[in-house]
Amino acid sequence: MIIDIHGHYTTAPKALETWRNRQIAGLTNPSEAPYVSELKISDQELRESIEQNQLRLMRERGLDLTVFSPRASFMAHHIGDFETSSTWAAICNELCYRVSQLFPQNFVPAAMLPQSPGVDVATCIPELVKCVEQYGNVAINLNPDPSGGHWSSPPLSDRYWYPIYEKMVEYDIPAMVHVSTSCNACFHTTGAHYLNADTTAFMQCLTSELFRDFPTLKLVIPHGGGAVPYHWGRFRGLAQELKKPLLEEHLLNNIFFDTCVYHQPGIDLLTRVIPVDNILFASEMIGAVRGIDPQTGCYFDDTKRYVEAADINPEQRYKIYEGNARRVYPRLDSALKEQGR
Repeated sequence: MIIDIHGHYTTAPKALETWRNRQIAGLTNPSEAPYVSELKISDQELRESIEQNQLRLMRERGLDLTVFSPRASFMAHHIGDFETSSTWAAICNELCYRVSQLFPQNFVPAAMLPQSPGVDVATCIPELVKCVEQYGNVAINLNPDPSGGHWSSPPLSDRYWYPIYEKMVEYDIPAMVHVSTSCNACFHTTGAHYLNADTTAFMQCLTSELFRDFPTLKLVIPHGGGAVPYHWGRFRGLAQELKKPLLEEHLLNNIFFDTCVYHQPGIDLLTRVIPVDNILFASEMIGAVRGIDPQTGCYFDDTKRYVEAADINPEQRYKIYEGNARRVYPRLDSALKEQGR
């Protein structure tokens, strides 16, 4: 199988965005705030939004399954308060669940959390529990910066985050460390904020003893790990200066990277620098980079092409495509075995 562990519902029916805009407008003018019951999206609309987009490309590119979560830039945890985020997260998570029910062979859900700046993360637990126990979610997305580019939250190593980690360990689910929209003009959302956050998350873990407290916690750093593979020597050197163990011992039992890197030299570097056991296939298709590369004539986000061309052996390619995902996402592995896959 080829399992894409990084998919977002970027093609949801327009009614979702319309409802969200009304919710945001209602923050300043309560008379404009919509009821949840006013959002009407039929199964047929969901099917069309998927069949014409993600599923079509999955079939064209030879991908079997996508771990599917709400659109990352739409999480926008900095908007409103906890109640705003709670309602929005519940709506988005339910839609991804419905997609997984309509296309059980092709999609499995992962949840966004109803995070809100300055709010105790324990408030996210009920949504997490619902998504795992009722929707069969196999992972969560964890935003290390719900302020939207101002980084007002404690680092990921802080005890502030421990309620989430405790639940992750209990359910044996990983978290993809994924920020949302930047409302800081200094940081372009997908070109800077996302990659900054990937690198920052790794460094926060490097300087801490987080995995001593949570030896089975699993974090997936998307977009190829940001700057991490490219600057692996810097991080090794910093770990040495800080009297930390070798990175392989200190972090790589718990941190993993995806292949959302949109050119061949980037994937080649990733597979040379990072142990293959820590790389999971992903494309984030119909995401931040949707165009065709004029140098190759292929879509930038067709990452399977790069993995196929990488200088790795069949066993390593199997691990990237399937084996590592089954190991890092045990609930995904269980769900696939129930389907006979």
